[in-house]
Amino acid sequence: MAEVVALGELLIDFVPTTTGQGLGAAETFKKAAGGAPANVAVGLARLGVPSAFMGMVGDDGFGHFLRGTLAEAGVDVSPLRMTTEARTGLAFVSLHADGEREFLFYRSPAADMLMTPADVDEAAIAGARALHFGSISLIAEPSRAATLHAVAVARRAGKLVTYDPNLRLALWSDAEAAREGMRLGLAEADIVKIGDEELDFLTGISEPVAAARSLWTPRLRIMAVTRGAAGCLWLTPRDQGEVPGYAVEAVDATGAGDAFMAGLIAGLLAEEAGGLELPPEPARLDAICRFANAAGALTAAGRGAIPSLPGRGAVEALMKRAPVDRSR
Repeated sequence: MAEVVALGELLIDFVPTTTGQGLGAAETFKKAAGGAPANVAVGLARLGVPSAFMGMVGDDGFGHFLRGTLAEAGVDVSPLRMTTEARTGLAFVSLHADGEREFLFYRSPAADMLMTPADVDEAAIAGARALHFGSISLIAEPSRAATLHAVAVARRAGKLVTYDPNLRLALWSDAEAAREGMRLGLAEADIVKIGDEELDFLTGISEPVAAARSLWTPRLRIMAVTRGAAGCLWLTPRDQGEVPGYAVEAVDATGAGDAFMAGLIAGLLAEEAGGLELPPEPARLDAICRFANAAGALTAAGRGAIPSLPGRGAVEALMKRAPVDRSR
């Protein structure tokens, strides 16, 4: 039985085989499974946490490839639905020299956008300890209603709800709609992972702790702000801290934040399994975030999201190195 159900988009990422070129200049691309919640599900499975993925793909060659990729990675795909009414979503990802990306999406609509509340596997949520979701499935109906229904099911059952407000502005009708939809997810979550780009977009506040506090909700227990190679900040209702990152040669940042999210969820579930309440004490949360930082760094050092998500042994090996000291 899965301990975490990840809900949302599952799509094909086409990643250039060379770095530092725009989409128009790239001549060859490598097909890879992608989609932030799917990345989290695979990341958890590779860290030894049983996971399941809930979403919708097209009943086409790409959809079957994605289903097989997740199953091969150890993810329970029984909550995944397939449809003939739309094709599997595609994203072309251009890699800059520093590993950062730009995206071009083909979704008009994509299959994941057609998921309805009736497609939600309530039994899978009931059998899990946590539900994870992102903001992309909140963009349009009926997937927004399906996502909010799944969250309501998880809340009624007393499950931990984790959320990643992932900004892909081109997919929203406008910036204000994006802010409204991303904040909708924030109001439902116990645990939030947010990137510094999303934090700036939602708040316009330059100081990250003040920005994070401005998004605080009554349900929120932990917020982690990821800052790329610089590591992360974490906040709880009473405390806050900063944890440095690990230096790697960045190749492709796709999925690095999702690997961090998987590491964070894995660490927090281990705390709960040990009989400890969330949020953990600051020293314990520092340790969890160090692990999550290492998972994210290793993913950024590879090409493609799911192919680069690390196992626990690789993460622990990297943690034996000293993190980057940003205080000097």
